[in-house]
Amino acid sequence: MPPPAPPVTDAVALQAVPPSLLQRSGLQLVLDRQSRQLMVLDNGELKRRYPAAVGTVGWETPAGRFQVLEKQVNPVWEHPGNGQTIAPGQQNPLGSRWIGFFRDCKGRKGWDGERYLDISGCTVAGFHGTPHRWTVGRAVSHGCVRLYEEHVQELFELVQLGTPVTVLP
Repeated sequence: MPPPAPPVTDAVALQAVPPSLLQRSGLQLVLDRQSRQLMVLDNGELKRRYPAAVGTVGWETPAGRFQVLEKQVNPVWEHPGNGQTIAPGQQNPLGSRWIGFFRDCKGRKGWDGERYLDISGCTVAGFHGTPHRWTVGRAVSHGCVRLYEEHVQELFELVQLGTPVTVLP
């Protein structure tokens, strides 16, 4: 299991944000995969910062510029390999909120550290809660960004469809 990212201050977290993003107006999300920090910026000012779990080696959280594509309360989780679903509730790997920002329909395959997955069709990435608090701050997911349940609920209320999302390499 990879260790959690070391704690950082607001000032250190902001050093990773390119100046062009700090000059943008409006609300935006910036994920620093290296420090495993999600920052909420409003007119270039840091409003919130959350520790985050990101994708593991071979299943990295996609880097680039995106936007919030969908929001769901109490999402149903579908296993990417076998299609099995888990209803909303305490055992759901997505927690109580889903904020999707990435969709790719080319399929994906590779070793995830435990098993080989061969996913045909679309894969998605987003911010969500987790019943496994110990994973936050680590590189352990299949590309999604796991947040503490109280943080994803707060974030859910802050963002709208179309909110810009930048994932730093």
